[in-house]
Amino acid sequence: MNIQFKKGVLELFVLAMLKRNDQYGYDISDYISKQISISPGTVYPILRKLKDEGIVTTYLSEQSSGPARKYYQLTKKGHDKYESLSKEWNEFINITKFFLEEKHE
Repeated sequence: MNIQFKKGVLELFVLAMLKRNDQYGYDISDYISKQISISPGTVYPILRKLKDEGIVTTYLSEQSSGPARKYYQLTKKGHDKYESLSKEWNEFINITKFFLEEKHE
């Protein structure tokens, strides 16, 4: 897949996963990498940026085996950002489909 396409949509993928439920960074990275080819460290700069922008918060969760894990959670601002990006993405898909059709006026 074209790397520019990936860059344009990875943030939305992360937000979509966090909209469903709080996630551990590794789980986000692992799930996305099973769908599209990304390097293991790709998601962490996105998570850091989202945290710096107040779109996500973090908390530690104790594990029965091993160290505590950092989980990411959407803030109100994060939910709003997801809704906005999702709407924009769907508009982009519709425009793209229009141009890819054989016949358009």
